[in-house]
Amino acid sequence: MSGFSHVDESTGEVRMVDVGHKPPLRRRAVARATVRMAAETAARLRSLPKGDALATAQIAGIMAAKRTSELVPLCHPLPLSVVDVRLEVRPEGVEIESVAETTAQTGVEMEALTAAAVAALTVYDMAKAIDRELSIAEVRLVEKTKQEVV
Repeated sequence: MSGFSHVDESTGEVRMVDVGHKPPLRRRAVARATVRMAAETAARLRSLPKGDALATAQIAGIMAAKRTSELVPLCHPLPLSVVDVRLEVRPEGVEIESVAETTAQTGVEMEALTAAAVAALTVYDMAKAIDRELSIAEVRLVEKTKQEVV
């Protein structure tokens, strides 16, 4: 079991990591997700009135980041200072990038990943009726930084 941060090495049981001894740091994480779709579906999404499908997915991602500790059992609740979710329609699908920031004793990557994943799920939900070949791919962390608080 060695190396898993949420597994007690002596008992093998899952646990929440104790971060109480760590100093608060300014933390930032960036995640991306892709919703692959037919070019016709992407064109139809792009032509919708501004504020419809993509705005809905953006808000869903932000809301999800704020609730990450309720969705992922061993995550610490974090005071998020910013969550930004951006969606770009391309010919092959929708690219999603999320940024989450906090000043805390633990990282914010799960919040960024959750934002990207839920935004992707929302795009999928909104486009599934016109494209049976939709897929969510490559939900991944692309950047994670921390720096001392000044």
